[in-house]
Amino acid sequence: MKYLDKSIKEINELLKNKTIKPIDLVEEAFEKIEKNKDLNAYITLNKEQALKDAKELENIEVDNILFGLPIAVKDNIVTKDLLTTCASHILDNFTPIYDATVVEKLKEHHMIIIGKTNMDEFAMGSSSRTSYFGAPKNPWNKEKIAGGSSGGSATTIAAHDVLFALGSDTGGSIRQPASYCGIVGMKPTYGRVSRYGLVAFASSLDQIGPMTRNVYENAILLNAIVASDEKDLTSARKEKEDFTRLIGEQIRGMKIAVPNYFMSDIVDINIREKIEEIIKLLEQKGAVVDYIDVKYLENAVTLYQIIAMGEASSNLARFDGIRYGHAKENPESITDLYYGTRQEGFGQEVKRRIMVGSYLLSGENAKTYYNKALSIRDDMKKALEKVFEKYDLIIGPTTTTTAYNLTDSMDDPRKSFMDDVLVIPVNMAGLPGLNIPVGFSKDKMPIGMQIIGNAFEEAKMYKLASFIEKELNLDLNPFGGEKND
Repeated sequence: MKYLDKSIKEINELLKNKTIKPIDLVEEAFEKIEKNKDLNAYITLNKEQALKDAKELENIEVDNILFGLPIAVKDNIVTKDLLTTCASHILDNFTPIYDATVVEKLKEHHMIIIGKTNMDEFAMGSSSRTSYFGAPKNPWNKEKIAGGSSGGSATTIAAHDVLFALGSDTGGSIRQPASYCGIVGMKPTYGRVSRYGLVAFASSLDQIGPMTRNVYENAILLNAIVASDEKDLTSARKEKEDFTRLIGEQIRGMKIAVPNYFMSDIVDINIREKIEEIIKLLEQKGAVVDYIDVKYLENAVTLYQIIAMGEASSNLARFDGIRYGHAKENPESITDLYYGTRQEGFGQEVKRRIMVGSYLLSGENAKTYYNKALSIRDDMKKALEKVFEKYDLIIGPTTTTTAYNLTDSMDDPRKSFMDDVLVIPVNMAGLPGLNIPVGFSKDKMPIGMQIIGNAFEEAKMYKLASFIEKELNLDLNPFGGEKND
């Protein structure tokens, strides 16, 4: 029986009725992961502990809808006594002594961590090909990229190994691989989910979020991981809310904006046509959709390069071979230790971003580049916030193309940023962004649509997303078989 192909409501009933046990779900998950191991979705599996945790849950009453369900965690989120490598050689022996706040939340809901997923090294990239452990593959076509940096999490959800995964999004790293792999991925409002225990890339942009098969499950997982956290000074102090509360409501009367920049020639014509089909559908169902101009969107990539690389160079200074992680053997001096450790431990993309970031923050450059970028970023945020004075939501394509070949050249250092050109503005403004699958290209690769909401209005985004999902009723199993409810 394929229990993990059922809806979470069905699984929850089976657990309540004692028809199945958590260990049945865990064993099925590991069977699927083994069957799909050529996808390279995981860096570390947590099999022994997961089976132990599942057995212990047999003595506990089912107390919530996530009880006993396996979940995968991106490998830049720290997990006590379980390797956390950030897909880098410099941390390939690092076992944390504490859990990230989101991991604590998962355990409070009696979810079972199945393993740590593959990713771009330190989340730097858009294809997961900078991973020290090799790139994960796209389940829809194993010759294609899964996207990045949360590529492993997207892969394992798309392959139906597990129902839930956590990713992190600094410049589109949840939404972009979600689009390439045909799953639902949410980047919540900055501060909505605690970053305590997330290995920092760019602290003013990073955000943890849920990756799932469908919209309802995504909202359920977000319910579980949201909380104010005194250990994270950027954590938002917001009252608890149910993100599923608007799911199933009609969209008549909703006002939706489509930035002209999102539908320009930078986007593949097939993707634009698919988004135009969705726009027509929304209008037929009573929504008002307007094409608008939004200032500064075309500057997003440049701003991201300056801010993200500057903050990365500062954050990654802690990896020096002294306190934890890889260290050069038999260094001749402290300088040789630092140099050798970082030379051996970091990959090319990470080194490049550290070097550029260090330049951007040095001396007068900080004022010339970084401070100026922060100022323009603030202008972009205000421009987007102004849109929400008139409109409920913003929509557009998530990516400019569908997933491309794993063998495509990585020589162009600007390409990884351009892959994320449509998703980066959301991080710049600290707004929530959601990817949902809306169809397929001529070569049968998934096409994603992005929904952007005002700060802390994730529930409204799920309302529109669930409506579109129900209307389209896509079969999102790359291997065929039973369609999910």
